[in-house]
Amino acid sequence: MMTENENNTLTLTALNRLVRDAIEEQLPMRYWVTGELSEVRSTSVGHCYIELVERNEATGELTAKARGTIWSRVYSLLRPYFMEQTGRDFGVGLKVLLQVKINFHELYGYSLDVCDIEPAYTLGDMARQRMLIIKRLTDEGVIELNKELPFPLLPKRVAVISSATAAGYGDFCDQLNNNIYGFRFGVKLFQSPMQGAKVEEGIIAALNKIAYEIDKWDVVVIIRGGGATSDLSCFDTYDLANNCAQFPLPIITGIGHQRDDTLLDMVAHTRVKTPTAAAELLIHTMLQQAERLAMLQQSIPETVKRRITDERTRISSMLQKLPLSVALMMQRQRHRLDIWEQRLQASSPERILAKGYTLTLCDGQVVRSASQLSVGKEIVTRFADGMAESKITEIEKKK
Repeated sequence: MMTENENNTLTLTALNRLVRDAIEEQLPMRYWVTGELSEVRSTSVGHCYIELVERNEATGELTAKARGTIWSRVYSLLRPYFMEQTGRDFGVGLKVLLQVKINFHELYGYSLDVCDIEPAYTLGDMARQRMLIIKRLTDEGVIELNKELPFPLLPKRVAVISSATAAGYGDFCDQLNNNIYGFRFGVKLFQSPMQGAKVEEGIIAALNKIAYEIDKWDVVVIIRGGGATSDLSCFDTYDLANNCAQFPLPIITGIGHQRDDTLLDMVAHTRVKTPTAAAELLIHTMLQQAERLAMLQQSIPETVKRRITDERTRISSMLQKLPLSVALMMQRQRHRLDIWEQRLQASSPERILAKGYTLTLCDGQVVRSASQLSVGKEIVTRFADGMAESKITEIEKKK
C-alpha cells in the first residue's frame, strides 16, 4: 500500500527539471565571477570546456569548483581578444574574471556558460604575481648576480639553449658562421622546449648540463625567435629566473619579442631582441678586441722608438751624473792625499833635524838606546847641515 509520500514520488529527471526551473527563475541574470582556471580543454568543433576553482589564500585548499563551457561562437571572439590584451593564451593557472550564466541540465548537472571576460583583471593578477617574484629575487639578493659577472673579452665558446627546430637557432648559427670578419665560434646546442608548460623545466635542465662542463664555455645564449606573444608567460617564473640569476656564466637572452622584458630577460646579463641580435653582440665583442689588438700592433713601433729615446735620455743623464760623482770622489781623494803628504813631510827626518834634533848611526843602524853602543865603537852623528864622526870612550847608562 503506497503512502502519501510515495504518491508524491518524482523521477530523477523530474527533480532535476524542478532544480533547473528554480535556478532559471531565481538566478536569471548574468553574473561576474572570479576564479582560477584549473582546466582548459578545446574541442575540434571550437568549444572550450573549463574548470573554475577558488582556493583558500592561506592554505591553498580548494573551497569551490564549477564546470564551465565557452561555446564556439563566443570562444572564437573571446580567446583572441584575451590574448591581444594580456599577451597570454587562455590557459591553466590564470586568475580570470568571467561573465557567466548559471545553467543546470537534467543530465549534466550544474555548470556555467561563459559569456564574456575582463582581461584587465587577469593583467592585474599577472602584474601582482610578477612584482611578488621580483621582490622575492631582490630580497634574496640574487636579481643582479648574473649582470655583475664580467663579460668575456673573447666569447668564442657558446652554449646555446634553444629548440633544435627553432628558426631562431638557425638564424643565430648562420649569423655567427658567416660573419664577414672570419671569426670562428664553437657552438653547442643544449635542447629545451621554448614554448608551453615544459619551458621552465627544459631550460633549467639545460643549464644544469652546461654547469657540469662549465670550463668548456664562455657564455650562455638563450634564444627562441618569433612565436606568439602569448607564449612568453613560461619565461616569467620564479624558479627559472632564480636559476638564471645565479648561473656562473653570463647569460644572453634573445627571445624574439618587442614587449616589456620577461623575468628571464630581467635577470640575464644582457638582453637583446632577437637571436640574430645575440649573434651580432658576440661578433661585435670579438671585433672590439680585434680592433684593439690592431691598434696595439700599430702602436708597437712608435712605442719602441719612444722607449729607446727615453732609455737613451736616461742613460745620458746617468753618465752625466757618473763623471760628476767620479770627479767629486777624486777631489776628495786628492784632498786626503794632500793631508797625508803634509803629515809625512812633517814627520820626515829632515824636518826633525831642522828643529835641532840629531840622528846617531852605528854600523849603519839608527841608535835608539845606549845599550846598542860599546866603548871603542865609532858612531856618526847627523845634523841638519852636516855630520860628525866620533869614537865611544865612555858609556853612562841611566839607573
